[in-house]
Amino acid sequence: MKVITRSTTVLCVRRGDRVVMAGDGQVSLGETIVKSSAKKVRLVGKQNRVLAGFAGSTADALTLLEKFEQSLEKYSNNLARAAVELAKDWRTDRALRRLEALLIVADREQTLLLSGTGDVVEPDDGVIAIGSGGNYALSAARALMRHTDMELTEVVRGAMAIAAEICVFTNGNLIIETI
Repeated sequence: MKVITRSTTVLCVRRGDRVVMAGDGQVSLGETIVKSSAKKVRLVGKQNRVLAGFAGSTADALTLLEKFEQSLEKYSNNLARAAVELAKDWRTDRALRRLEALLIVADREQTLLLSGTGDVVEPDDGVIAIGSGGNYALSAARALMRHTDMELTEVVRGAMAIAAEICVFTNGNLIIETI
């Protein structure tokens, strides 16, 4: 029997040059919660000026995060260049190609989603989410951004709370980072 690992909701919202990213802490193995306080959002790059959040298989996601950090260093914290180069490697490298994870990365200018199929996507509205509860958090964040004047951190907290109410693979133990 194959055990399915579902383990995350990561949400990133942007308004101007301010960016807030949050990840819940739940890691599930099959139908069991094995950890409730995982850290899936981190500050990376020179002087911690880049946010990174990951979803998917933990080992795969951490491998990709490490590769992204190496790419950021190689390209002097140029987010877009580092993301494109990682996406190219991810798609073409035999070992990397098998990794099952997604990354959201953001700096003061851009927010990008990176996937193993070579996608590097910038959201139109500055709101993006990944993981098991990603679509719930995304929908809630878009509604809050469009119909309230809430501060970004409160938008993220509210949207993640809604995702945790709906998705059994998402909890309310949040790691929130801001740039």
